[in-house]
Amino acid sequence: MSEHKAVRTRRVSLGGAGKNRRIDIGGGAPVSLQTMWKEGIVPVLTDQAALTAVLARIDSLAQLGCGVVRFAVPDMPSADALNKIAGGSSLPVVADIHFDYRLALRCLEGDVAKIRINPGNIGSAERVRAVAERCREKGVPIRIGVNTGSLPADVAVRVQGGDLDRAEALVETALREAAALDALNFQEIIVSIKASGGEETVRAARLFSSRSDIPLHIGVTEAGPLIGGIVRSTWAICTLLNEGIGDTVRVSLSSSPENEVIAGRAMLQEAGKRTGGVTLVSCPRCGREGFDVHGFMERWERRLYGLKADITVAVMGCPVNGPGEAKHADIGITGGGGTAVIFRHGAVVKRVPAAEADQAFAEALDALIV
Repeated sequence: MSEHKAVRTRRVSLGGAGKNRRIDIGGGAPVSLQTMWKEGIVPVLTDQAALTAVLARIDSLAQLGCGVVRFAVPDMPSADALNKIAGGSSLPVVADIHFDYRLALRCLEGDVAKIRINPGNIGSAERVRAVAERCREKGVPIRIGVNTGSLPADVAVRVQGGDLDRAEALVETALREAAALDALNFQEIIVSIKASGGEETVRAARLFSSRSDIPLHIGVTEAGPLIGGIVRSTWAICTLLNEGIGDTVRVSLSSSPENEVIAGRAMLQEAGKRTGGVTLVSCPRCGREGFDVHGFMERWERRLYGLKADITVAVMGCPVNGPGEAKHADIGITGGGGTAVIFRHGAVVKRVPAAEADQAFAEALDALIV
C-alpha cells in the first residue's frame, strides 16, 4: 500500500436508475475501473439478439471488475440505442458526446448515468446551460474530458508560443471548462485530463489535483496496442495512484474492453487500491514445457478473473516451476508426459490425462470455492 495520502476530492455519484449499479467516485470511495465500448450500437434498435448480446457482455465486464462503461454517441440513432442499452445495463452507462448538445439531451431521456462533454465544443452558453439543467433535473453528473487534441484555440496558441507547456495547458483548459459549469451552479463534475505520453499525463494530473477538489479520471489517452499500451499506462497510472491521485481509471488500449479491465484491475492491485479477487500467476513457458500454459490461460483467464473468490491460481509449464515454485497458490495446474497435475499449496491432489485437464481443474476449483 502506498504511503501517500489520498488527495481528498468531492464525491460524485452515478447510476442507480433502472438496473444500473450505483457507483461513487471521489470523496474517499474505492477507485473504480472504466472501459469504453468499441463497436457501434445502432443495431440494438431493431435486433433483440444484438441487444441481448450487448447486455450479456456488460454483465461479463462487471464480473471482471468493471464499474462503468462509456459509449460513443455520434448521432441520434446511437443516442436512442444507448437509451435502450442503459435501461437494461447492470453497469452505469456513460454517453460520450461531442459537438451536438441535442445528443446529450436525447440521452438524458433515458437512464444514462453520466454525460461526457467538453463545454467548449458544445457551442453557445445556452446549449451548455440546457445540458446542465437537464442533468441537474435527472441527477446525472457531467464528465469534462480534456486531452491534448481538444485545447481551445487561444490556449493552443500560448503552447505554440512557449507561454505554457502542454500539461499546464491541459489543466488550464479543464479549469476553464469546470468554471463554465460552476457558473451555472452545477458542481456534479468529474474531470479527465489525458495526454498520449505518460510524463505529461502525470504532470497534468498532479497540477490539477493541487488546484481543485473535482474527482479525477486518470489514464493515458491513445496509449497504444496491448503490450506497449499497458506498459505506458502502468507507469503513469500507478505513479498517480501511489501519490493518492485518481478516483477512477481507464486503461485506453487498442484492444478489447475486457483487456482494458483486466489490465486496470492488475494496476489497482499493484498500487494497493484493490484487494481480494483472483490473483493469477503463470510461468512464461520454456523448452522444458510439459503443459500448455498459453492455451490454458487463453481458455481460463476471463473465467478465473470473473470469480468472486479471494484465491491465488497458478498455471505452470512443468514440475520445475510447479508445484514447487507455486506452493503458495491455493490451486494450480501443471503437467508433462501427457499427464496434467492439479495441486494445492504445493501438494499434488490429482493426476489425469492431459486431455482431461480442463475438466479436472474445473472440478477441483469448484470444490475449493464452494
